Amino acid sequence: MKKIVTWLALVVMATGCQSTAESAAPPPVRPPASAVVVSHEAVDGRTDKLVIDSPATGGRRSVWVVKPAAWKPGSTGWRALYLLHGCCAGGGWDWLRTGEVARLTARLDAVVIVPEGGSMGWYADWRDGPAWETFHLTEVPRLVEPRYGVGTRRAIAGFSMGGHGAFVYAARHPGVFEAAASFSGVLDTRDDVPGYRAFMADNGVDTEDLWGDPSAWPEHNPADLAGRLKGVRLYASAGDGEPGPLDHGDGPADRTEAAIMRQNLNFARAAEKAGVKVTTDFYGNGTHTWPYWIRSFERALPLLLP
Repeated sequence: MKKIVTWLALVVMATGCQSTAESAAPPPVRPPASAVVVSHEAVDGRTDKLVIDSPATGGRRSVWVVKPAAWKPGSTGWRALYLLHGCCAGGGWDWLRTGEVARLTARLDAVVIVPEGGSMGWYADWRDGPAWETFHLTEVPRLVEPRYGVGTRRAIAGFSMGGHGAFVYAARHPGVFEAAASFSGVLDTRDDVPGYRAFMADNGVDTEDLWGDPSAWPEHNPADLAGRLKGVRLYASAGDGEPGPLDHGDGPADRTEAAIMRQNLNFARAAEKAGVKVTTDFYGNGTHTWPYWIRSFERALPLLLP
């Protein structure tokens, strides 16, 4: 990622007078640009869509906000629930289009914030690319939370890649989130490093540009960060990949969900070893699909927003 560098003036001290060129002050350096909201659209009575011009990610990014039923302009002190999406397709809008967020949050006293995270952003600041972590934890809160009267209490949840992001953000930013939930989340990327490298490469991502050398992956791996989640209410759910009660008939095993179940078990063991309490919902048969994530989201809400 390109960085703005402030050059310091070099003053050459020598006997005699300096030339005008030597003594002239350097031209002023423009400060880094700030993110701004460039559009605000009412999608329906409770849902707004904001578009943010984000220097961190180098483009315009969408954020959907679902307001509580009792919300009104000028009201304050609301809790916030951040929802993170999975990889590869759909983006943040998936939560509203498929995830039944409006129904499930209808009675909550919380502002629901659903930011865009890139099809393969992985909720990190890339070495040479978009800085998603900065976007989500600096730019979005600064612009969105005051606009909707959010106070100091926040929770975060996500599915698949978003479950990974929810636990990573909660661990890397202590005190920001009271609770975090992962639905079929990627919770141990070091479980199969060659497999992850191949998966990322197939989707146009260089893992070294994303997380650095595998020796640096622990800083972005929930299983390695488990000890830093003490005091955060945690919920993790996953299935074993076999077709279950919410699938339509029999079918082949879901290898993705089977691998994710193994990762979730790894995370649960790491958390237990670190003395971190996790509410787990390892429900046996189930695939990497929305019906299970919707059910898990509903089950997790009392923990996320008690």
